Amino acid sequence: MDRFNLQRRVKMNESKYESQNDDAQGTRMRPSESNVTEDQEPFMGVKVRRKASFHRQFNGDYIDVRSNPYLMKILQKQGDKEVLFADKVLKFTSTGKMKRRILMITDFAIYIVDPEADALKRRIALAAVEKMCLSELSDNFFAVIIPTEYDLLMASTRKTEIVTVLVEATKSASDYELEVCFGNSFEYNADAELVKEVQFEEVEGGVKTRILRK
Repeated sequence: MDRFNLQRRVKMNESKYESQNDDAQGTRMRPSESNVTEDQEPFMGVKVRRKASFHRQFNGDYIDVRSNPYLMKILQKQGDKEVLFADKVLKFTSTGKMKRRILMITDFAIYIVDPEADALKRRIALAAVEKMCLSELSDNFFAVIIPTEYDLLMASTRKTEIVTVLVEATKSASDYELEVCFGNSFEYNADAELVKEVQFEEVEGGVKTRILRK
């Protein structure tokens, strides 16, 4: 696939896959829907999911963004008005290392922040995201595919909420429906010239995950 082809699939194949608060600066912290139904989750029904993820309440901001001056400074500088999700996640580097990062999703963009250095590592406009890739098993991995840049591979116990928020936010911001792809292997661009494949296998007691160079 041409990495710089900006055409997007605007319809997701559902048959195949599965209180606002204003602060003084005007940025709103909005929780996701508190009772998520099957038709609100793009992957309900087909994905083999852990029992605890069914009917889980979504809170949105798990790190209290308003209490973090550095995060608020980022949002004010960029002009984002609403925080839809914020939490710590694991991000995988192009060399395979795991880094703890803050993932923030706003009404306009995705932010990746280093919490130890208080450094903004990356900002991705929602309109630049083409799709998300996940396995059909009960792991925590997900990839965000960005054709004009390199992709993101991350892991979070709140993957369900992250996918749901991104689908809803992208539809609101760009009027197209983000494609969500499921399979027990998928490829992603770890950097501009490095393609990796993530493979998932259900084993006794859990899911075995391998990340391979292509």
